[in-house]
Amino acid sequence: MANGRKNKGKKTPVRFPIPPPIADDDNDDLMNQLLEQMGSQDGNVQARKAAALAESFSPDDPLVQERLRKETEAEEEAISQTCQELNVAIHQINPDGHCLFSALGDQLVLLGVLPPEESSYEYIRAAAAKYIYTHPDDFLPFLPSSEGEDGYGAGEAGLMTPQQFQEYCISIQNTAIWGGEPEILALSRAFNIPIHVIQAGEPRIVVHSPSPDFNTPAAPARISYHRRMYGLGEHYNSLRPVKVLA
Repeated sequence: MANGRKNKGKKTPVRFPIPPPIADDDNDDLMNQLLEQMGSQDGNVQARKAAALAESFSPDDPLVQERLRKETEAEEEAISQTCQELNVAIHQINPDGHCLFSALGDQLVLLGVLPPEESSYEYIRAAAAKYIYTHPDDFLPFLPSSEGEDGYGAGEAGLMTPQQFQEYCISIQNTAIWGGEPEILALSRAFNIPIHVIQAGEPRIVVHSPSPDFNTPAAPARISYHRRMYGLGEHYNSLRPVKVLA
């Protein structure tokens, strides 16, 4: 933040993928102000999510350990079976909080949508944040308040207020907050490609299309969703065609 304030009067041009991240001056000023206000809010949201995941977990309980082991094996088997049917294999993505964006960056390179130098999670996060931020009516009805349905400051029906929505977009672009369904949908629309998520649950393949009437024949970006691969945390990997694996 210090560098951002110091160079506020003189901005260095930055090259972003298509679509570019939030870039107009008014929005830049708003983003900088909100970042200063947010403090540790993102950390609190992440902590609450991690606590919710860990509610039923007791590392010292053999029964819980056995249940988790069986769930992990069942998940691996189900995803592996679908991968074999699609002739793809898992390309491991670093479990660092950016996995969704890194996995989709890898897919966009494979599909020829982006060059490798524009496929980092920073670029993909920027594209997702840009799309969500500029299409609030498409996403606000599905984003719960960060303070909970009955929490202080929650909007109508427990949804995000405009202020919380702006903060949410900032966190998507600038932090390691986990990405999920809203970000997958945003990136499908931003890059105009279908995104298929392979998972152990039903349906085995969750299809995200750029629009309801999208019927252009196009190879989809394929990623896998794991609930148990790395302990308690959710995780995404990229799925590469077997023929391109080393």
